[in-house]
Amino acid sequence: MRRRRQGRNKEAPELDITAFLNLMVVLVPFLLVSAVFSRVTILELNMPSGAGGGAPDDPQVTVEVVVRKDALEISDGEKVIARFANLNVAEPGEGAETPADAAEAAEPEGLVVLPTEEVYDLNKLGRFLLQIKGSYPEKTDSILLMEPDIAYEHLVGVMDAVRGVDVREEGSDPDDPEAVEHVVLFPDISIGDAP
Repeated sequence: MRRRRQGRNKEAPELDITAFLNLMVVLVPFLLVSAVFSRVTILELNMPSGAGGGAPDDPQVTVEVVVRKDALEISDGEKVIARFANLNVAEPGEGAETPADAAEAAEPEGLVVLPTEEVYDLNKLGRFLLQIKGSYPEKTDSILLMEPDIAYEHLVGVMDAVRGVDVREEGSDPDDPEAVEHVVLFPDISIGDAP
């Protein structure tokens, strides 16, 4: 009987969590520091609503930017209101080799993507969208439609031009960075396929 009573009086051994606490002391600061460097920027995009722009009774204008291989087109949902030719497209009848053709011939094993500013006239696009924004200052949404073989880099460049433009004050010094103001145009972009 004494042996049974002694077995009941024995206490359970203490749980030693020192090693676990040491791990947490090292792991938590490491995770907090590394979380700052793994930040991801996300741009929310939407699918276009309806095939032909807004509803017929919608008084608002629809801003559609169509990215084609040979041009940028701005449409109101029904008709093209502006067209800016690709900077590398030769005029009809000209046999001149474009910079895009020269780049492809120079590196046949890989696809060379020219910077967006060398392919599309983003300055003209920005100025025209700025005029539309002046007429409809409350409008923030736009639709970006692309042909199938448009390079991703060109999509991003055109999206940046649609979202905002840098405007220089008239009569200011060209070297003065203070004279440039960033104007937000149409930041709520929907993406779809060009007709």
